[in-house]
Amino acid sequence: MEDRTDEDNLRSILSDLLSHLRVAKTLESDHDMAFNLQLQEAMAASLALQPPSTSQPNLHPRIHDHNFVIDLTASAEAYSTNDASSSSSKAAEEESECLRLYFRGLVSEERVKDMDVIVAGVGFAICDSRDNLIFEVKKNLEAFGGGEVLSNEAAELEALIEGLSTALTLDLRNVTFYCDNNKLYQYVTYTVRPENFKIATLVTQVALLQRKFEHCTPSLVEPRDIKFAFQFAREAIVSQINWPASNGKRLDETCVICFEETDVARMFSIDGCLHRYCNSCMKQHVEAKLVNGSVVQCPHEGCESEVSIDSCETFLEPKLVQLMRQRIKESSIPVTEKVYCPNPKCSALMSKKDVLEYTKTYLGFAEQSGVRKCMECHCCFCINCKVPFDNHTCYDYKKSNPCAEEQLVKSLAKKKNWRQCVKCSHMVELAEGCYHITCRCGYEFCYTCGAEWKDKTPTCSCPIWDERNIIRE
Repeated sequence: MEDRTDEDNLRSILSDLLSHLRVAKTLESDHDMAFNLQLQEAMAASLALQPPSTSQPNLHPRIHDHNFVIDLTASAEAYSTNDASSSSSKAAEEESECLRLYFRGLVSEERVKDMDVIVAGVGFAICDSRDNLIFEVKKNLEAFGGGEVLSNEAAELEALIEGLSTALTLDLRNVTFYCDNNKLYQYVTYTVRPENFKIATLVTQVALLQRKFEHCTPSLVEPRDIKFAFQFAREAIVSQINWPASNGKRLDETCVICFEETDVARMFSIDGCLHRYCNSCMKQHVEAKLVNGSVVQCPHEGCESEVSIDSCETFLEPKLVQLMRQRIKESSIPVTEKVYCPNPKCSALMSKKDVLEYTKTYLGFAEQSGVRKCMECHCCFCINCKVPFDNHTCYDYKKSNPCAEEQLVKSLAKKKNWRQCVKCSHMVELAEGCYHITCRCGYEFCYTCGAEWKDKTPTCSCPIWDERNIIRE
């Protein structure tokens, strides 16, 4: 009776091992090795269960158990072989279901009423393989810890930890997390060891969380490829810097330009950086930049985010919106590539390359003749003389139409010692500073003799500066 009980126990143990074997067959070879070890331990345990005999060794139970294990292993292998195709398709399906984690941590100095405060926030987004948003979180962070201000690196790692922890809570097993910070990427790939103790502690937390996934690897991408997370982190910060207005019917926020308390609904948020200013201040900022002929960028110090045209349509007049489009187009064309239509009623801006390709569709000899066709008004003009084309050569035109204004400019340039850039023909006047000139087209030359500078080094022996142009009295 006791032998029967031991045999039943053995069969129960081996039955459990069979179920583990079916799972282990789809895993790596090291899991297979572990399973084999478990089988060996089970065999050893079955032998140990047999009571010792003083008369003669009882070989039958041992032989029976050993044969049972062999049969069990063979049947499991047969099951695995028959189910190989389904296991492979399942593995491929799981691989295709690898989700994407985008994260961002921000630390920012903001204005709240009459005080400058430092606030922090994190945001992350979990998306599918097509970047469809599945789950999002925006959360406030303590900007101070241990008497120190939270660093941007620490905020980024806090955001990553929050994202990975949430993914585990949602029972997600295959995740790729994307970061745009090369130093942070080196930390989480363990190619660089953090010197700061707090950063090292956070990196360790990330490593421990990674081990709980079946698949969890980092990927380095461009900042523009980080989806949703920046906006969520910025919204977490904004939620900390507004407060109920005196009437209790709205939320107010302080504009950091005019320091006025403004309804959050009337605050302008810049795409890309999400810095916020009141509509009135942004309107003045945009108009001033357009008057100066500049591309409109975020007024925050050191921020180079461009202000989009569409977002300004709410407070700009239509003619200023059109002017803004023109400024953006001008900035996208290098100085040496710009060409304007000489037709006074048109004056369209084009690039030399684009207008040449456009003209070739009408005139096959455009490149040799210098004739160009305006892409707006469709009038033909000479790319060299910048005048409407009239079937005359450039030499004939200049001979029959001497330009008095051009002669005056050359005479004035000679009198004032101006220099003309040999690359773009732009006139340059030295008001103060050294004789090393960098033209707006990027060409570098000596103001004294016009010789080119190469690799920030002069190719002439002229003096680099004159004290009269350097020292102000």
